[in-house]
Amino acid sequence: MNMSKKIHRIVLSAVIAALYVALTFVQEMILPASATMAVQFRVSEALTVLSLFTPAAIPGLTVGCFIANFSVLGALPTDIILGSLASFLACFFMNKLRNVTVKGFPLLSLSMPALFNGLFIGAEIEIFFIDGPFNFLSFLIQAGLVALGELGVLYTLGALLVKAIKDRRLGKYLKGV
Repeated sequence: MNMSKKIHRIVLSAVIAALYVALTFVQEMILPASATMAVQFRVSEALTVLSLFTPAAIPGLTVGCFIANFSVLGALPTDIILGSLASFLACFFMNKLRNVTVKGFPLLSLSMPALFNGLFIGAEIEIFFIDGPFNFLSFLIQAGLVALGELGVLYTLGALLVKAIKDRRLGKYLKGV
């Protein structure tokens, strides 16, 4: 990869991270706690679909989640780490599964944030916020609630963003970065 391409990838990653943080911040200002509850509808998560078009989105969204959780949301250290790790894994697997489609729709890819955030954040909620010993049924409920919010964002806003990028043929500009 030449220097120009590396710089473009770094800049794109930084822009994506900044967008993620800004969207999360604005949402928290307008609708407090809507991006932090068990059933959250974090609008910025729709940006994870950028992972379908460019690998530069993977570090951008991971860093964006880290900064948003750390500075905007004032999350616990475990949430900063687990949320960022879940974002990284979700975006990584979204990128790897981008060509697996159902009638041209990346259904499996769009499910990755629900899977990883459901597991990681669901476990965090069960361990740190629910009184008593770890309960597997309660964990499944927490994971399901987190996954439900993620699916809501990805299958609405995320799907619309994918469609907009494809309709305007913007994906070709992102693929090379």
